[in-house]
Amino acid sequence: MKGKFLSLLLAGVMVTGVLAGCGGTSETGGKETAAGEEAKEDNQEPLSQVEKIIAEAETMTLEELAKKAIEESDGKTFYGVGNSSRGKTALPLFIDYLKTIDSSYTMEYEWQQPKNNKIFEQLSADSLKPEGTFAMTLIQDGNQIQSKMVETGILDTFIPMEWAQEKGTTPEEYEGYLVLQTLNKVFLYNSTGSVVYDNCWDFVGEGVHALFMDVDSEIVGKNFLYMLTEDTNAARLKEAFDALSSQEQAYFAPVIDAMATDAADLGLGENGAYALAWIKLWVEGYNGQTDDGPICNTLVTASATDQAGLLVYSKLRSVEESAEVSVNNIKVAAYQEGYEGIGGFGYSHYLFVTDNSPLPWTACAFNAYLSCTEDGFSSWGKDMGGYSSNPKVAAAIETTYQHSRGGYNEAGELEFEAKNDRGYEWWTTQGELVLEDPDYCASVDFTVGNWIELLTRYSTEAVTN
Repeated sequence: MKGKFLSLLLAGVMVTGVLAGCGGTSETGGKETAAGEEAKEDNQEPLSQVEKIIAEAETMTLEELAKKAIEESDGKTFYGVGNSSRGKTALPLFIDYLKTIDSSYTMEYEWQQPKNNKIFEQLSADSLKPEGTFAMTLIQDGNQIQSKMVETGILDTFIPMEWAQEKGTTPEEYEGYLVLQTLNKVFLYNSTGSVVYDNCWDFVGEGVHALFMDVDSEIVGKNFLYMLTEDTNAARLKEAFDALSSQEQAYFAPVIDAMATDAADLGLGENGAYALAWIKLWVEGYNGQTDDGPICNTLVTASATDQAGLLVYSKLRSVEESAEVSVNNIKVAAYQEGYEGIGGFGYSHYLFVTDNSPLPWTACAFNAYLSCTEDGFSSWGKDMGGYSSNPKVAAAIETTYQHSRGGYNEAGELEFEAKNDRGYEWWTTQGELVLEDPDYCASVDFTVGNWIELLTRYSTEAVTN
């Protein structure tokens, strides 16, 4: 009965979606100074003052931007807002950099980190002022960024010239947002028992309740589920299913078969049913948590035998070793020989300038400093699991911090294998990291998103009843 109701409701969703229209965006959301500028010309909408400054700033080096920032913000206060608290540790480094150009320069600063996805509300409210409070933002969740921040004109994309050059392009040619870093959430499991998670389907197997930061606490987690329905990732799930034993396949096959109609209704590719089946089992089975920290603290205890989770890889850095607690109590699933399927989820932190920024030159200079220098990125780069989008900076960070040997002690002995970070290239190829694509997430937000909402609702009702 539930399946029939779900199909009817999905049909309604699809019709509404067709009538409303679900336009997509580019891979990283489109760029104001490229395609967006052309649209503005078509609509006879003039560039804002901040956009004009950005257009000029994109032709300048970091040092040239720094001089503009000094002129603009000397003696003033800089306000930033972000999903990462480390903006607060990066700002004094930026000020020190500006002082190398003008030793008399001074600037006060404040950094806010809204909780529970309130950053979008905070930026929206600030955008109503003729001149905003916040100069810039470091923000995550490409789907909401595109629909709530960029399309509404609240945030503007600035692409530093030197950043673009390191990626083999120019600010004018680059299509997308300015990515500070990609972070990974990886599948971990407690290895003090006999259970081995050697296939991504094991995390949605019978009786498994993997720990996961609930999507109500961190909406970017929903993008992970969206991305599983993309053709490449759905094919990965199909290949991982094919690698299961016949007995294991027999458990999952009925769920996959039941998803065939929904996959067709949602317009998914040939392996869409495998993606929906995995999502259904995950949503109905995971143990929702409010933060990745407690998930990590649970999994590394000796008493958490056979438990598993999907969490930010960098959380392993803060584990305090004891008789009961150790990084050696867990394994990174994708690092194990013979592991099949997706190893985790990769999402980005993006840098933007607010369209009513009170200090636009300083914001551009700060964003360039963060994305183009090792010192600027060091607040994030000192820990594993966060990868600079700038190839030059990424290489410098690895040379300085040697994350690939993070599990070795000072004597050169391998102490914690799970802390040897294999790096962005490995994770996005062999590790089969599912990467967030704002364009794809936006295109399925209404369809797949509503389908997931139904699953969540039924799961909650089942627990309540």
